Amino acid sequence: MAESFVYRELGGPSRRFWGLLALLAVPLALGAAAYFYIEHYGHIVTGMDNQIVWGMPHVFAVFLVVAATGALNVAMAASVFGYSAYRPVAPLSALISLALLTGGLALLMLDLGRSDRMIVAATQLNSQSVFALRVILYDGFMASVGIYLWFLLERRMNRYIKPAAILAFVWQLLLITGTGLEFGFNFREAYDSALYAPMFIAFSSAYGTAVFVLILLAVCRWDERPVSGEVLRLLKNLLGISVGASLFFAVLFLFSKYELARSRDVARFLLFDGGVYTALLWLGQLAIGGIVPLALLLRSQVSRAALAAACMLVVLGGLAQMYVTLIGGQAYPQILFPGMVESSSFFDGEIHPYTPSVPEVLLGLGGAALSAAIVAVALRALALLPERLDAAAGEPGA
Repeated sequence: MAESFVYRELGGPSRRFWGLLALLAVPLALGAAAYFYIEHYGHIVTGMDNQIVWGMPHVFAVFLVVAATGALNVAMAASVFGYSAYRPVAPLSALISLALLTGGLALLMLDLGRSDRMIVAATQLNSQSVFALRVILYDGFMASVGIYLWFLLERRMNRYIKPAAILAFVWQLLLITGTGLEFGFNFREAYDSALYAPMFIAFSSAYGTAVFVLILLAVCRWDERPVSGEVLRLLKNLLGISVGASLFFAVLFLFSKYELARSRDVARFLLFDGGVYTALLWLGQLAIGGIVPLALLLRSQVSRAALAAACMLVVLGGLAQMYVTLIGGQAYPQILFPGMVESSSFFDGEIHPYTPSVPEVLLGLGGAALSAAIVAVALRALALLPERLDAAAGEPGA
């Protein structure tokens, strides 16, 4: 890291910081209460059932996991690909990545229904299940990013930053590719496509970069730390490329589904006949999460307010995309016998309804609040961000 940058902890009065933690404690407490309520009464009190087994907590969880891999992109650009402009904010990038993954994994564990048996899932792996192999991917990613962050902060280990970054980069690709293939290797009609791997890589870059920029802007505003226009321009360009790639792969995926005869019905469902899922696809994922922020980011001059707005839109669009992918994909009936008519008392051939319950939403918000609290506490305890990111401190890339 550049010697001209002086790193320090998150400043401000203690009362102000404790007020922030108290604010975050509200969704954390509500999320904990929701978990114990669902644990006590069972999933019957949620909108989930035998058809919709992944509900709103999974929407938040998968979004956090996908964003976690993308949030590391800024650090990887600095340490693996040599973009010195990103070097001062590499520790913050690694921290946000770990925090988002922790929040996502907490939600996945608490939404299992029998979280007390998590040790069984961790110790008795089914090597033929891509879901079970996620445990290895999660552990490897957290360990590699943790080591990379340690090497960034410990001056004696700085000479090993490049090898540690390469290891973290490999695990980053493995984790997001594996997450995408969880859907791509699923036999449901809405999934079953190898495009999920590159599409989720693009999604992760967009969502993670958006979350990183929002946190960076919030921290700099909190401490009144100057940020140069050049740094914001580079982050704007990175986010714009990521959003453009996400939009491209989403359209390509929908087009491929519609063009294939065997999946045309599910494509029609998502694009035209899916009700709330169609609305979230067009208005949420494609418009709010793609077209509008891309239009904002393509302007030559983008203010901080416009950049923050674009990031918020990308996050909202990402949640809409996860809802369409997870819930919409399960709501569409499974085709067990192609070309045959199925009839039974198990909702064969029916679009299954799903209404998220309040405890599910609270649990999801609790996971997001956990990630935010980890970032806040770590920034207060550790010197992870320079005092200033402008020319007065030796502007990066100069």
